Amino acid sequence: MANFSFELQKTDPETGARAGVFHTPHGDILTPVYMPVGTQAAVKGMLPRDLEEIGTQIVLSNTYHLYMRPGDELIARAGGLHTFMNWHRPILTDSGGFQVFSLAGLNKITDEGVTFSSHVDGSRHVFTPEKAIAIENNLGADIIMAFDQCSEYGYTHEMAERAMLRTAKWLERCHAAHNNPAQALFPIVQGNFYADLRLRSLETCLPYATEGIAIGGLSVGEPKPLMYEMLDLLRPRLPERVPRYLMGVGSPDCLVEGVLRGIDMFDCVLATRVARNGTALTSRGKIVVRNGKYKEDFTPLDPECDCYVCRNYTKAYLRHVLNVGEMAGGMLLSLHNIAYLHRLMRGLRESILGGYVRDFCREFYEKQGISRGDEVK
Repeated sequence: MANFSFELQKTDPETGARAGVFHTPHGDILTPVYMPVGTQAAVKGMLPRDLEEIGTQIVLSNTYHLYMRPGDELIARAGGLHTFMNWHRPILTDSGGFQVFSLAGLNKITDEGVTFSSHVDGSRHVFTPEKAIAIENNLGADIIMAFDQCSEYGYTHEMAERAMLRTAKWLERCHAAHNNPAQALFPIVQGNFYADLRLRSLETCLPYATEGIAIGGLSVGEPKPLMYEMLDLLRPRLPERVPRYLMGVGSPDCLVEGVLRGIDMFDCVLATRVARNGTALTSRGKIVVRNGKYKEDFTPLDPECDCYVCRNYTKAYLRHVLNVGEMAGGMLLSLHNIAYLHRLMRGLRESILGGYVRDFCREFYEKQGISRGDEVK
C-alpha cells in the first residue's frame, strides 16, 4: 500500500542485523525498535508526553481488552485510538487472539472462530477473523495483526499443526475483510516449535506480507536457545523488503539476540511490569531497587543513562518511594526502563549502520555480567 513503505538502509553481512526506516501515516519508525505496550490505551505509569520525551516511536494497544472496555465503537466515535489516547505517533494493535486463548473462559474453537466468556463480566462473545479486523478497523491503529491461534509450548505436533492450519485459513479471511489502506495488516507466522510447521506457516504468510510480517508463538515459556533456533530457521526465508516483528519479546538480551537474527520490531510488557515490582534495567544488569543495600545509596540507577530519573533521583530515594507504596516509584522506574530499552535499540541501530554490531553486542554482554552462551558465534 502507498501509505506504507520500508527502507532497508543496511544489513550486517555476518549476522543479518538490519537498520531501516518504516514509513507510516503517523510518522517514520527507525528500526530496530522496541515498542512499549499500552494494553488498554495507556502505557502503565507513563504519560504520552514522557513517552515522547524519551524517544518512543510507536506504542501497542490490545484489541481484546479495548473491545471489552470501553468498546471499539466508542473509540471510533472518539476519533480512533490516536485521538482517544492523545498519541499522534504510530500505533500497533494485535488481533486479540492471544488474549482470547489465554485470558477468556474458552468454550469452543472452530474454523469459523472462537466462542468465549469475557474475563470482565462473564458475558458471551464470538471472535471471527472478520470480527477481529472490524474491531481493529474501528480502533484505527497504523499497523494491525491478523487473527491467529497461538499454540502453547508443549503442544504435540498434531495439535500445533491444527492451530497452524487454522491460522492460515483465518489469514485469508482477515485479508479479504480488510479494506482500509491507512492500516497495514501483518500476517503472523505460527507453528509452535516444530521446524516443518514453522516453514509451512511462513510460506502461507508470504503472499500477504506486503507491508510487514510478524512471528508469534515464541517467548511463551520455552528455553531461550529454542527461541533463537526458531529464529535462525526463519531468518534466511523471511522477506527482505518489509519489517519483521517478533511479538512479545522485550528482555535486553532477547532484544540483542533478535536483532542479530534480522528482527526489526519488538514489544513486551516486561519493562513496566518489573518496574512496578521494583526492578530497574540498566547497562550493568538488573537492579532490585527495593533491596536494603540501596537504603543509603545516593547514586543514580545507571551512570550511563541520561533519562529524567537518572539525572534527578538516587537509588535511595527510589527505594524509599517504592517501599512506602508511592505511585511515583513505579512511574519513575517505568520511565527509566523504557528509556533504557530505547537507548539500547538506538545503540544497536548505530552499530549496524557503523559496521560494528558484533563489537557492540560483545560489550553489552560484558557490561551485563552474563554469558551470551553459544547462541551467536
